[in-house]
Amino acid sequence: MNGTELLDGLVVPLVTGLDENGMPDASTSTRLLDAMAAAGVTKLMLLGSNGEGPLLATSSLSPYVAQMVAAWRERVPDGVVVVNATAPATTEALERGAIAVDAGADAVALCPPFYFRHRDDEIFDHYRRFERLGIPVIVYNLPRYTSEISPAVIEQLAGLAHVIGVKDSSGDLATLERFVALKQSRPDFGVSQGGETALVAGLRRGADGIVPGTGNVAPALSLRLVAALRAGDDAAADEAQRITTALTGMHGIRPGVPTVKAILDMLGLLPPHVAPPLAPCSESERSALEQFIAPYRSALLDSGGTAA
Repeated sequence: MNGTELLDGLVVPLVTGLDENGMPDASTSTRLLDAMAAAGVTKLMLLGSNGEGPLLATSSLSPYVAQMVAAWRERVPDGVVVVNATAPATTEALERGAIAVDAGADAVALCPPFYFRHRDDEIFDHYRRFERLGIPVIVYNLPRYTSEISPAVIEQLAGLAHVIGVKDSSGDLATLERFVALKQSRPDFGVSQGGETALVAGLRRGADGIVPGTGNVAPALSLRLVAALRAGDDAAADEAQRITTALTGMHGIRPGVPTVKAILDMLGLLPPHVAPPLAPCSESERSALEQFIAPYRSALLDSGGTAA
């Protein structure tokens, strides 16, 4: 697949199933994968920000990634799996990329290196070195946590044959539009909108697909949003966006992955374990979340995979 095909429609940035010690354990995700497949999901991204990737030791990832790729292909034979290989150093990122290659992943997602702030030439070289792995690379633009990708570097990266697209989680529509503009010279360059409150806006500006964190708990809603927009049903698309935006209010109770996992635990789909130093939601937070999701139950997964 080229970048447009790979990022088309919905890619769910899947949370990582962990054991009680915070180690990746693919067996804990069985019910969640079943539910995703039953809901009509075909594309997953592993180990992103929703997947707690940067908190997990590289040495712990190989069995998990291999088992998850195999498990997903059993459920969805033509299913797509992207693996986030982001790490502070290029050498470690390449190690994570090699794990994805060995597991048979379709592509890797890759942020600029984080912790230090890097020059444009260093960021470009970080991506250039991934050519040796022989796997397509999706630029993962996440400026909240990593170095910013300047407009100049954006254009340079699109000139690398192995860089096939971008997942933009900046939340800035002007930045997204710069990525979409690359399609004028490279039509097969895929663009995906990761900003949950602007999914419809991103698609209307030319993005090929979406990668919303809310897809972990309400993937059918995300699929409905994409389908409605493509069918010309603007009212239905806008309503799906309204509900998606409302669902992001869960992070007002407790920001981040612990909240998503708490909800999946309530739905009977995944244990609530998170990677240290994250802590699971407290009982008071879980109680508040139960009240919060009550009006949205019809949009959420159930243990059978469909909307409840």
